[in-house]
Order: sequence, then structure tokens, then C-alpha cells
Amino acid sequence: MSPDQIAAARGAALPTPALTPSGPAEAPAAPPAGPAITEAKLANGLDIVVIPDRRAPVVTHMVWYRNGSADDPLGKSGIAHFLEHLMFKGTKNHKQGEFSELVADSGGQENAFTSNDYTAYFQRVATGELAVCMEYEADRMKNLVLSDEIVAPEREVVMEERRMRTDSDPSDQLNEAVQAALFTQHPYGKPIIGWGHEIEGLDREDALRYYNRFYTPENAILVVAGDVEPAEVIALAEKIYGPIPAHGEAPKRNRPREPEPRAHRRVTLTDEKVEQPSYQAVYLAPSYRTAAPGVGEALEVLGHLLGGGNTSLLFKQLVMEQKIAVAAGAHYQGTAVDDTRFYVFGLPAPGVSLERLETAIDAVIAEVAAHGVDEADFHRAKTRLVADAVYAQDSQAALARWYGASLATGLSIADVAAWPARIEAVTLDDVKKAAHWLDKKRSVAGFLLPANDEGAAETAAA
Repeated sequence: MSPDQIAAARGAALPTPALTPSGPAEAPAAPPAGPAITEAKLANGLDIVVIPDRRAPVVTHMVWYRNGSADDPLGKSGIAHFLEHLMFKGTKNHKQGEFSELVADSGGQENAFTSNDYTAYFQRVATGELAVCMEYEADRMKNLVLSDEIVAPEREVVMEERRMRTDSDPSDQLNEAVQAALFTQHPYGKPIIGWGHEIEGLDREDALRYYNRFYTPENAILVVAGDVEPAEVIALAEKIYGPIPAHGEAPKRNRPREPEPRAHRRVTLTDEKVEQPSYQAVYLAPSYRTAAPGVGEALEVLGHLLGGGNTSLLFKQLVMEQKIAVAAGAHYQGTAVDDTRFYVFGLPAPGVSLERLETAIDAVIAEVAAHGVDEADFHRAKTRLVADAVYAQDSQAALARWYGASLATGLSIADVAAWPARIEAVTLDDVKKAAHWLDKKRSVAGFLLPANDEGAAETAAA
């Protein structure tokens, strides 16, 4: 079980790993890292980001909407993801499948994904096809056609997706239960794909109501990365997206705040399909957007120190030294509009109870909170994080996703550019303080056990 497997919400592509910093922070002076970015805004409110990358005659075209599963109306969980499906069902001007066929015939790629905070649609095509992609995407921003004959069968597709990915997967069922226990008030506790009984009730009117509210130019971000000239992209967007009328002020995200947690919680799931027991703990932590200056970056470094591969503290101590685990790691999910999650996970060695594994993981975290970390490990972690950010700029699609996810969650282009400098500014004391966010009362532990080991957590050898 990897951090992404634990963090992923079924029914949607994984959110982009955080390569973004917090809001206004006191970072040391440093030249902006990364490619030259051009920003613009159309009169109808559409934000535009152009990222030149002229190494190959291809372009990534993405439209991000500032809405995700956390914006689903009460009792209508899954509508954001459901509408993502329906956006491929044709418009007044283009029949169902026409756009997909065109992209495929040109050798391109396309897809879409829904997260807690955004929904995005993308195509990766030859540069000469950019105008066509814009025309189709602009068309379905304003001319989506839905009928009961289209909506009802697609609802069954989503229900089957949930049955296949969640209802038949004990690991995903546990993750869903852990999220619901962690977020008692905030809508991050709802699964992105939606609760099954609420998906069953979604209809054409629900989809159109959601579409008309969120799929507007003033709520969208156009990101274009590739072999393009920024001025030409902006002019083309003005011509194609510009005529779409704004609906007024962009929707406000009025979400309830999660109350401060006061008690540690544990969720246990047993299932006959489980072959390998596993442990996960999810902590409520500030995101890059909600954290005080520098805290998000410190949590990012902490996540890498605790669980970033075979040199991490958890792996070295639990797998290599104590030999009580076969895998262990951690992951900070920093890119979010509201307070977010910090994940810790482990797979016990044979004969080791999940309680013993949990106690050992807690001990590693407590040691960091009390005494900090080794200076050499600390500098190595920061170097690796910054290097990963630099190397990742080789991926045109990754750049488009990082900038799109950042803007969709309330950050800025300057935030992304300053991220390496802010990671460099993290101190040993910052990491030590960040570990205090991993307080047991701020967490929910998840135990996944085979059905015949229901009592194993208590009886296995310690």
C-alpha cells in the first residue's frame, strides 16, 4: 500500500502531488524557479496561464473548474464526478464521441478528473490542433445537451464504477470510512465518487443545475503548456472563449469549518478478501493555503523525512532495523482549499499485530516532535524535494497540472515559482514543530484485517 493508494479517492484521477507553497510567506530572496509563465484574464473572467515548452511540437490544453466533490450540494454527493462523465455526452453542435474521436485520430490523448476541490479536462495534441481543442472545450462549456436517455445509463456506469472500485475493495472501503471519521463536518469527508444511495438519486435536473452554476468562464482556468507563443494563445483564447458570457460573480465556496478534533478515533474493517493486514493513520493538518507562513513547507519536509522512500525514518527504523514491517511511509497532501490530510501507513511483518506497528510508528513521530531529526537527513530531504521539483519541469503535462491545481485551490503563479526557495528556508526547528501537528487526537487510525484474523490485532505476537 503506497501513500497514493491511501490518499487516492476512487472514481477520479489522483490529485497532483503538491509542488506548491503556502500563501504570502516570508521566503528568502531568490530568483523565481521554473519556466517563464504568462498570465491573462479575459473580460468574461476566464483566467489564462501559458507555459512555453518548445522541445517538441505538442501542446497540453487544460480547462480547470473551481469545483469538486467538496462543492457537491447536501444530499447530492458525487454530482461533480457524475457531471464529469456527462460532459463527454455531446453538445448542441457536436454529437457524442466526436471530440474524442478527433483527438484519437490525431494521435492525441484526452481525459478528465475530479478531485475534492476541482474538476479538470485535458487534451495533449500536436500544436496545430490547439484551436480545435479550444473550440470543442468552449462549446461544451456553454452548450452541453442532456436528456434522461443519456443521464440514466451514465448514472448506472458510475454506480458500477463505485461497485467495482469501492464496494468490492476492502482497502478503499476502509479509506472511505477513515475519511468520514476524520471530517465530521467538512465535505472532504464525502467520497469523490459519492455515496451509493445518493448517486442512485442523481438526475438530469441535478446535473444541469450544477453545470449552470459552476461551468462558467469566471469559474474556470485555461492552462496551455507546450510549443506555443503566449501572445498567440491569449489571442486565440479571446477569439474562442471570449464570446462565452459570464454568469455573474464566480460561485463562493461556503464550506463549514471542521471543528478542532479532541479524540483519537480508530476504524477497523475485516474482510475475507484481505490477504495482507495494513495500518493507516490520517491526521487533520493545515494545507498550503490555510497554514501559517512556512508551516506547509515544514509539513512537506516532514512527510519526506518520515516516509519518502527507503531512506526515510519509518522505513529505516521499522523495516530495516526493528523488522516489524515490510513497508512504511508518509505523505502530506498539501494542495487543498481547506485544512487537509497528512497520511502515515505501514504493512506489518508476519506475526506482528497492528497495535504493535501503530505503537512503533507513534514512537518515531514522538521522537521527531521531542528531539527533531538528524541534520544530514534533513538537508538530504530538502535537496531531494527541490531536485524533484526541478526534474519534474521536464514533463509538460505535469507542469500544466501543477499550475492548474495551484490556481484552482487559491494559490498563485508566484507561489509555485517560490516553492523551492521556501523549502530551502525550512529549518530543523520548523520540522520539529511541524511534527506536533501529528497529535493522536487529530487523527483517525484505520486497521484492515483478514476476516479470520478479527482478533489478531489483540492476540498476535508483540
